[in-house]
Amino acid sequence: MAIDPAQKFKPVRIALLTVSDTRTAADDSSGDILADRIEAAGHELVTREISRDNAEEITAHLHRWIDSEQIDAVITTGGTGLTGRDVTPEALAQVKTRDIPGFGELFRWLSYEKIGTSTIQSRACAVVARGTYIFALPGSNGAVKDGWDMILAEQLDSRNRPCNFVDLMPRLRER
Repeated sequence: MAIDPAQKFKPVRIALLTVSDTRTAADDSSGDILADRIEAAGHELVTREISRDNAEEITAHLHRWIDSEQIDAVITTGGTGLTGRDVTPEALAQVKTRDIPGFGELFRWLSYEKIGTSTIQSRACAVVARGTYIFALPGSNGAVKDGWDMILAEQLDSRNRPCNFVDLMPRLRER
């Protein structure tokens, strides 16, 4: 990461959604990891919730957060695998304005170094939806650490050069 100390840090307002049929607030370890990293980086964790693996329920959360002027980005964890209950990418597809294909590609490339060809089972992805970033990470602790530490920590830091997601935020709603 190339941090430009001459640039001012701009905190990002983030909503965190854990997608799981089994996790609760008491045992949501991947959500805990992300929440800790978001706050340690100086960002604002606006809200944190859990949704069942149900596309309509996930989409309802996303619509509510996309329409909130208090939220700049959403990070989801879970529901990105290949089973019938893994529907987070389908939920993102229902709300997206455009895809960010490089996010999933880079996630799988970085993940390959740690888990080898098993990375092809991940459907990690990202979209822009009505001016709000949405990043979908797998639900494992290792995956959320990799996604945050190796991609999002840099791209959500306004001081990162040569470019970052934060600098684009004011222009995401342009037509």
